[in-house]
Amino acid sequence: MTNVRIAIVAALLSVCVLASPAQQPERQRLGTVHFQTSCSPRVTREFDHAVALLHSFEFDASIRAFDHVLATDSTCAIAYWGIALSQWTNPMAPGGRPAARLESGRDALANARRLSVRASERERGYIGAVGQLYDDFEHRDQHARMADYERAMRDLVMRQPADTEAIIFHALSLIASASPSDKTYANQLKAGETLEALWAKMPDHPGLAHYIIHSYDYPPLASRARAAALRYASIAPDAAHALHMPSHTFTRLGMWKESVRSNTLSRAAALRAGSISEALHASDYAMYADLQMGRDSDAKAILDGLPSMAAGFDPTAITGAAPGSAGVFALAAIPARWAVERSAWAEAAALEPHASAFPYAEAMTYFARALGASHTKNFERAQSAIDSLAAIRERLIAHGESYWAEQVSIQHLAASAWLDLARHRDSSAVGAMREAAASEDATEKSAVSPGPLAPSRELLGDMLLVLGRPDEALAEYRATLKKEPNRRHSARALSAHTRR
Repeated sequence: MTNVRIAIVAALLSVCVLASPAQQPERQRLGTVHFQTSCSPRVTREFDHAVALLHSFEFDASIRAFDHVLATDSTCAIAYWGIALSQWTNPMAPGGRPAARLESGRDALANARRLSVRASERERGYIGAVGQLYDDFEHRDQHARMADYERAMRDLVMRQPADTEAIIFHALSLIASASPSDKTYANQLKAGETLEALWAKMPDHPGLAHYIIHSYDYPPLASRARAAALRYASIAPDAAHALHMPSHTFTRLGMWKESVRSNTLSRAAALRAGSISEALHASDYAMYADLQMGRDSDAKAILDGLPSMAAGFDPTAITGAAPGSAGVFALAAIPARWAVERSAWAEAAALEPHASAFPYAEAMTYFARALGASHTKNFERAQSAIDSLAAIRERLIAHGESYWAEQVSIQHLAASAWLDLARHRDSSAVGAMREAAASEDATEKSAVSPGPLAPSRELLGDMLLVLGRPDEALAEYRATLKKEPNRRHSARALSAHTRR
């Protein structure tokens, strides 16, 4: 571990652990938020505190804070709205929510509706909107429910045009409901424009800086989020996610040192708060950045720290912004990154998957194993891993997980291509690899991941080099770097072969 990182962690650990927000909200620095309610004036401060936590996706803490509001004013219907929205957790997570969490959210919604006779018309609008996320969730598709929620929030803004909180939450719903295949980024640009205009007026609002980063968390847009990324952590320094979120922009821009620092701070804050999933998520981003700088010893330290974090990890718990699925994903992704990014193919081939409720996480391991086995000529192991990817894809389709099914399909294509290459089926290999690259270009990575184990165009470049087609390979590396700036493998390959 570098001296700088040791100093950061030591400084953090020397700070006294903060009490829970329900106990001492005044000691937490979370930015400035005011959400007008019809509840007792005695709960105004705590309600604002709860919404500030919600804006930084500190869901466990926000639920506790809303419960604290209800302990003082049991008739505060809008507090149950806050609990229901917190139970939904990270709106950017593309996968479905566990049934138990959906049921808890629906219970909170039922309480909000029961008390809504005492609420204002504006508050009933919020309650009605969040109901779109939960009503008939057993039968209604999640993406459809998200779209309905966005429309309900848009209607609320039209009825309450002076309500800045409604405008902010609507902007977030625009981003969350955007199609990953829409390369015009219409929703994201509309949301970003709205949020930036408000941020100029409310520079200490945590949701504005946070959601601007999400608005522009795409390769062509990432530079627009730079100011928010540099500012968000100082707005809400006591929120682990506020310390991590800037690294989404830093990753998009290839700002690896900044990403490592952001995620080191976030991991320490998350561990203090008991948010293991958030700590694992930050670790994955930090691992990715370390490997792009060639800091293998720091990356290895993250890998070696996984068992201790995994021992205390409960993927069903509601903690910070990163849902349990993000922690499961990180536990699979980090060992796979360690092997694949270093081209340690024997290590990749030896990786063992761990079953979970999130099969797309297992797919990361099978993908790395397939690449490793193909490179080491273990054809049987490679084919077995490829078959496992196909089975996972079918499971995801059967459960309506269309986004992740598509991502696993890309992995399946790329893995099959490399097995074809190992078997000297060159034409088939290049064709499948080009198909994988085109499919990856047509979609977007999930926010759960800093990036793929290996971008498909980078893998295509590697394949073309093996086949003695350097000019075509260099074009693929350039295309990779346009989307993934400062990516180490593509940059080194491009530099090495350009000098020849």
